[in-house]
Amino acid sequence: MRPVLEIGGTHVTAALVDLSAGTVHGRPAREPLTPQGGAEEILGRLARAASRLEAPPSATWGVAVPGPFDYAAGVALFQGVGKFDSLYGTDVGAALRARIRPAPAALRFVNDADAFGIGEHTGGAAAGHARAVCLTLGSGVGSAFLVDGMPVNDGPLVPPEGSAHRLVLDGRPLEETVSRRAIRAAYARAQDGDPDDVPDVRGIAARARAGDAPAGTVLAHAFRALGVAMAPWTIRFGAGVLVVGGSISASWDLVVAPLREGLSDGGAAGLRVAPALLPDTASLLGAARWAASSASDEEGSQGVRL
Repeated sequence: MRPVLEIGGTHVTAALVDLSAGTVHGRPAREPLTPQGGAEEILGRLARAASRLEAPPSATWGVAVPGPFDYAAGVALFQGVGKFDSLYGTDVGAALRARIRPAPAALRFVNDADAFGIGEHTGGAAAGHARAVCLTLGSGVGSAFLVDGMPVNDGPLVPPEGSAHRLVLDGRPLEETVSRRAIRAAYARAQDGDPDDVPDVRGIAARARAGDAPAGTVLAHAFRALGVAMAPWTIRFGAGVLVVGGSISASWDLVVAPLREGLSDGGAAGLRVAPALLPDTASLLGAARWAASSASDEEGSQGVRL
């Protein structure tokens, strides 16, 4: 069994993963997180969730965590991103090794979007594809460019740092068009309303299905834009599939058609598009596989280069 942590914006999940079966063993342990909390509070909750697992002594843990983060060194670089700022400069690896019981032998950190992609390749929608691109749509656009199930975060075939959120569309960052915040703002403009008073994306999707024309138009525009932005990179990378996960992908019936239209307009008409098959466990499986891979080769790097 491989112990893992998945650190999100509002909670941390600890689990034991059976990589041979590709499943999460038993019931995961969860603890709430306050992103604006102090460093000791946050680290304490991470360690509390981990210690509830009764993981094997001296295990190598996989830890999926959002950026900015120095994944090889295990040092937090959160600053000005609205979460975990109190951890800036903290050696999270050393802090957790000192707090988790039984004490880990090591912790291998991986970007949360990369962990999701690795997990989907392990037993989800990207399985069997030598090259795959996996996206997570929610507060932003997370991405993983995978070769044989391992992330590629450098080189000419992927965006800077392998990150779709670094892409620019029509002179603006992609996340100003495709994100929870951007979609809600666009719908508010269409309704001449206040962004704080409009529903979340799930609610906007429900309105679109009920015949609300502005809601349908806003969603179609966002997901077509995503396809246009991703098309040249899927071609350059040679992807066999584009997998979409994250909270926004729960409205897949409204995502898929405009996404395919945008891909087609961008020259990637034949690309296979699929929703994530493991939305709840992919990141856990991916963190476990990353830890196993990193422990075996000790490369200590975040991904591979093409």
